[in-house]
Amino acid sequence: MTGLNPTNEQRSSGTAASALAIELVGINKHFGPVHANRDIHLAVRRGTVHGIVGENGAGKSTLMSILYGFYTADSGEIRVNGVPQKITDSRHALALGIGMVHQHFMLVDNFTVLENVVLGAEDSALLRPTLNRARDHLKQLARDYGLEVDPDAIIENLSVGQQQRVEILKALYRGAETLILDEPTGVLTPAEADHLFRILGKLREEGKTIILITHKLREIMAITDEVSVMRQGAMVKTLQTKDTSPGELAELMVGRRVLLRVEKGPANPGKVLLDVKNLIVTDDFKVPRVKNISFQVRAGEIVGIAGVAGNGQSELLESIAGMRDQLGGTISVNDKVLSLEGDDGAARARAAGLAHVPEDRLRMGLVTNFMAWENAILGYQGSYGEGLGLDIGKARSTAEDYLKKFDVRPANLDLKSSNFSGGNQQKIVLAREMERDPDVLIVGQPTRGVDIGAIEFIHNQIIKMRDAGKAILLVSVELDEIRSLSDRILVLFDGHLVGEADPATADETELGLLMTGSHSDQVITEPGTLPAHETPMQQTLVEMSPKDNSGRDTN
Repeated sequence: MTGLNPTNEQRSSGTAASALAIELVGINKHFGPVHANRDIHLAVRRGTVHGIVGENGAGKSTLMSILYGFYTADSGEIRVNGVPQKITDSRHALALGIGMVHQHFMLVDNFTVLENVVLGAEDSALLRPTLNRARDHLKQLARDYGLEVDPDAIIENLSVGQQQRVEILKALYRGAETLILDEPTGVLTPAEADHLFRILGKLREEGKTIILITHKLREIMAITDEVSVMRQGAMVKTLQTKDTSPGELAELMVGRRVLLRVEKGPANPGKVLLDVKNLIVTDDFKVPRVKNISFQVRAGEIVGIAGVAGNGQSELLESIAGMRDQLGGTISVNDKVLSLEGDDGAARARAAGLAHVPEDRLRMGLVTNFMAWENAILGYQGSYGEGLGLDIGKARSTAEDYLKKFDVRPANLDLKSSNFSGGNQQKIVLAREMERDPDVLIVGQPTRGVDIGAIEFIHNQIIKMRDAGKAILLVSVELDEIRSLSDRILVLFDGHLVGEADPATADETELGLLMTGSHSDQVITEPGTLPAHETPMQQTLVEMSPKDNSGRDTN
C-alpha cells in the first residue's frame, strides 16, 4: 500500500463501535457576509450510498469541501468512524480514509493512468519500484470493483467515463473507505452512467461508503439508500430514499412545488427558418470538427442535437452564430444566405434575426466584471446609441424589464454579473437573446450548472418561443433534456450527423450507441424506428431501488 494509507491510530479503534462512517455536528461556515453552512448536522451510515441534493448555492459543495479538508469550518465537529477529527487538508482527509472525485477531474493529461494514480502517493524516492507495486495493486482494484482501464494508457486518449474510473482508482489506491462524488454523471453518456452505477453498487457491497452530490433526482432514486436535502445553507431534511419521491425532494430543495416534466403540446412546423447545407467547420488548430453536415429547422419546432461533448457541437453553434468561419457550405436564415466570415460575423447573424445562447456563459455569454444592466444589452448596444450617445436610461429600463420577466435574483441592475449564481447568470443571457424576438434561436447547454427551479423556468421559456413560431436549435449533453424539449433529435458523432429520431419513441440505449459511434453505420432515417426495450437506466432503477425484506420494490 502507499504512504498515504492510514495507520491504526489514524483510523482509530472507534471504527468497530460506530455504525456511522461520517458525522458532521453543528457545522458553520461564513465567506464574508455569506453564511454558506448553517448549523449543519449530517450522519452517513457505513456501507451505504448517501445522496445530498440542493439548489445552486445551497451549501453542498462547501460542506463536502470542509469534510475533504479544502475549507475549515468556523465551528462544529467532524467525526470519522465515531472519533472527532480536525481535518486540516486533503492529505489528512485521505489518511482518514476519505476520498473525493471532483466534477472537473484532477488528472495530468499527458501522464499515464498508472502515473496519475501514484502521483503524490509515492512510497519511495525511486519511482520504478513504486510503479511496479502500484501496477499490481491497480489490477486487483480493477478486478474487485469493475474499474477496468489500461494502466499504460495516456489520460488524454481516454473517454470521459474512463477518466472518471481513474479518479475513483486514485481514491481507492490511497485507501479511501468513504468516497465523495460531485456531480459524477454530468459529462457521461447513458452507458457510462450505467457502468458507474454498477461500480457504486459494487463498492457498497464491499462495505465502502459513498456520498453522492447530484442534481439528477432519478439518480438519487436509483442508487441511494438515504438522501439529505439542503436549502440556503441549512440541512432541511434527511430521508430514507424508499420513503420519498422526486416530487417531494424537489419541493424540499426549492421550497415550493416544482413541475419535473416538460409540458408541451405537439409542434406545428412551418417554413424553414434555418437551413444548413454541407457545412464544414474547423477548430482553432484547423482540424475539421464539423464534416459536411446538412439539416433544417422550421418555424415552430425545436431540433435537438444529441452527442457526447467534443464531437463538433461547439464548433457547429459557433459557426452558425458567426463566431467561427466555415471552411465550406452555407447557412441561411429566412431564405437568405449569411456571410458570417470576419470579426463582425456575429453582428451580421444578429441583424439577420438569429440569437445565440452560448454553451459557456462565463467565457462567451457575459463579461463578468460588467454590471447586470450592461450584460443585458451586450451585443445589442447599437439599439441604444453609440459611445457618449448611449441612452443609458433606456438601456437600464430595458434591463430592468428583462430581470423582472426572467425572475433574476437579486434584481439589482448595478450588481456585477460575477456575483450572481449560475442560474441567474444564465437567465440574464437568455433574457437578452430571447427578448430581442429573433426568428432563430440557437441554444447551447441551456441549463448547465443550473438548479432545479431555474431549469423549470428556462424550459418553459424555450417552449414559449417554439409556440410563438420561432425555430430553435438546441444542443445539450443532458440526454433527458434533449428528449424532453425536442420535436426532432439529430445525433452528432465525430462531426457527422449519424442519425435522426422521434423523441417520443427514441430509445435511450440506441441513442447512446449512436452518440459513441457504435452504430454510426446505421443511420436512423425514420422517426420511431428505434426498438422499444428496457434501457440500462430503467434496469438500474429496478436493480438498485431500495427493497423491503421480502425483496419487493418499495419505491
